[in-house]
Amino acid sequence: MKAVILAAGKGARMRHLVKETPKPMLLVHGKPILEHIVEGLANGGIHDICIVTGYLAETIETYFGTGEKWKARITYVRQEVPEGTARAALLARDFVGDDSFVLSYADILVRPDTYARMLYAFDETAHDGLVTVTVGEDIRKGGLYFFDNDFFLTKVVEKPTDEELVTLEAEGHIKIGATLWYNAGIYFFKSKMFEYAEVIPRSSRGEYELTDVIALMIKDGNKLKGLKLEGLWADVRDPEVLAALDTTRNDAR
Repeated sequence: MKAVILAAGKGARMRHLVKETPKPMLLVHGKPILEHIVEGLANGGIHDICIVTGYLAETIETYFGTGEKWKARITYVRQEVPEGTARAALLARDFVGDDSFVLSYADILVRPDTYARMLYAFDETAHDGLVTVTVGEDIRKGGLYFFDNDFFLTKVVEKPTDEELVTLEAEGHIKIGATLWYNAGIYFFKSKMFEYAEVIPRSSRGEYELTDVIALMIKDGNKLKGLKLEGLWADVRDPEVLAALDTTRNDAR
């Protein structure tokens, strides 16, 4: 089994904290965010890992090396031009080959058994992919997911505005009292995901985005199963989240 971690971005919302340190290397409980992820993957039985680096790439690559310390085999590809998450993932295509793989952002912290749960939940004969979700987050800051009765993904809206939320409610997608599912940022894909990453257009933000890959896969009839995450989940998006994590007793281990 393989995993791809997207760690190329600068993380501008971290402001001065990323002047000399890439965001994935900021510390949570004394360890880089990315180290928590690598440990969780390896402990979950996923030892072949490709890290997509970019901003201050040498810092990440020097720290993790070949991955022996974590009982992993780590390789790297660099995103020289920041064109978005879909293009970053596409750089790992040769590494993945024809295998299914876990795809994670480098700033998502979860309970370490999450990766093993994903492996258990993913059925290659019935699923084309698996998306993780959580609840209780501000859906305007990420992906809002909609599922059918069998918990297969039917629609995704990235960072919906208040006006879009009103429209979604009027159209019956959002119902009073119903759970609003927030994209948790960890996925399981078959390798055909790359075919979609190749053909999506630039988004309104001028990037090639993973959200658009997922939307196109759904439109094309692919079955993307949902999995609700349990326990710790944190999108380390800004200094406030980082500070809150370091003042809690709950770590990613």
